[in-house]
Amino acid sequence: MLGPVILAASRSDKMRRLISAAPVTKPVVDRFIPGETVDQVVPIIKDLTAKGLELTMDVVGEDITTPEQAAAARDAYLALVDHLKELDLGTRAEMSVKLSMFGQALEGGHELALANVRPVVEAAAAIGTTVTLDAEDHTTLDSMFAIHDELRKDFPQTGCVIQAYLFRTEADARRLAESGSRVRVVKGAYKEPAEVAYQQKAETDKAYVRILKILMEGEGYPMIGSHDPRIISIAQELARKAGRKLDEYEFQMLYGIRSDEHLRLAAEGHRMRVYTAYGTDWYGYFMRRLAEKPANLLFFARSILTKG
Repeated sequence: MLGPVILAASRSDKMRRLISAAPVTKPVVDRFIPGETVDQVVPIIKDLTAKGLELTMDVVGEDITTPEQAAAARDAYLALVDHLKELDLGTRAEMSVKLSMFGQALEGGHELALANVRPVVEAAAAIGTTVTLDAEDHTTLDSMFAIHDELRKDFPQTGCVIQAYLFRTEADARRLAESGSRVRVVKGAYKEPAEVAYQQKAETDKAYVRILKILMEGEGYPMIGSHDPRIISIAQELARKAGRKLDEYEFQMLYGIRSDEHLRLAAEGHRMRVYTAYGTDWYGYFMRRLAEKPANLLFFARSILTKG
């Protein structure tokens, strides 16, 4: 399977240097990451929202080794909030954060991550939008969910992400499917051991549908993070059976992947949110996009083979 190999490469400094230096890399990366600075992505935000799409913004970068780097990540998100305030888009442009960027893996990381993410959530609320906590590998999830619960005491609109390939996720979905909750369900993009996660795509897909059914039948707000046409069709049917209106759930897809489908769903009246990442530390994010979907890897390979 190529996915685990690519995920291993995402943690290799040697592969990082090799791929970053390749002349063809930047044009391919630009497909998924449309800028390195917030000023560069503001035109993208304006363009997508003008087309009826919504966004969740991610400042990429996860290799945090010092409290100072974690504080810098916090400040990068606060700068993003300042730009979103000027655009006055409300919840049409929210933010996604990885707690690893806020120092979660450092000594005292749980408290440090909470202290760093809280001002971002507060600033988002002040301009009428919100934040979703991204899920990372299974060892971080108890901390993520505890921070999510703490933030929701003051900011109940704070969202979180659950991953279908983990055995624990159905129970997490039942706990989270409550009034006012916002839950994004994705298949999962980290290499996880067989003791905690399904290893076959078919098993993950079945789990995804079971989890989505729990969320659709619950009282919260499901966010369907998938590019899979079959999953999208099933989600629409589950929403119909649950009696949900079009504004009582939403689809989410990555910037640069199935862009025509983004527009099609929006044209049908669905809420369609585009996960849009930017920043200079793009390597880990880019490699996970390749691992998630073989077509992404083929796209990259074709670009290398046809360079010049």
